[in-house]
Amino acid sequence: MSRPAEAGHYKEGDLMTPVFLFLLLWPIGASAQQPAPARSHVAVETIAARPEDVTTIDGIVKAFYEVISGPAGQPRQWSRDRTLYRPDVRFVAMSVRDGKPGAHVMSHQEYVDGSDASFVKNGFFETETRRAVQQFGNMAHVWSTYESRAKADGPITDRGINSIQLYFDDGRWWIASVVWDEERPGNPLGQYETK
Repeated sequence: MSRPAEAGHYKEGDLMTPVFLFLLLWPIGASAQQPAPARSHVAVETIAARPEDVTTIDGIVKAFYEVISGPAGQPRQWSRDRTLYRPDVRFVAMSVRDGKPGAHVMSHQEYVDGSDASFVKNGFFETETRRAVQQFGNMAHVWSTYESRAKADGPITDRGINSIQLYFDDGRWWIASVVWDEERPGNPLGQYETK
């Protein structure tokens, strides 16, 4: 699951929080301050899950990719997407900055708010190229290799792996969490290439 990079992240306790910067610069020229761009909020309606999306692992993984894929100008299926996850699902996007690994942890709403504008403006298609499933009783782990494109038939922009943790309860599968990392120099897909 790829997502646009976000600017302006800070960790709790960082000295240069937006409030600190405002207080530091306000006496110098408050009238010259430009407000930070507001992050768009996408309202996600609550709907019932489609049985074909959640009764099998194949169905839920298929829906996982379908809901975020589409051409420029087409709204994404965020309401359908939300039905795939437990309410407190966590998405974890792995990255490397300055040679150090980092994790960006998001709720479903944070993922939607951070991704929607770019997906709709530029188009975004993510397809599964390989899958490995481990299941024990009512829990499962899906190791899903993906390719991302701006257009369905366009060049590949990203490749990586989605690590999807699921459990079966109340007659359906639920995604508990998703962690992903992208291919990059020093982190090739290698044995997980398309087959």
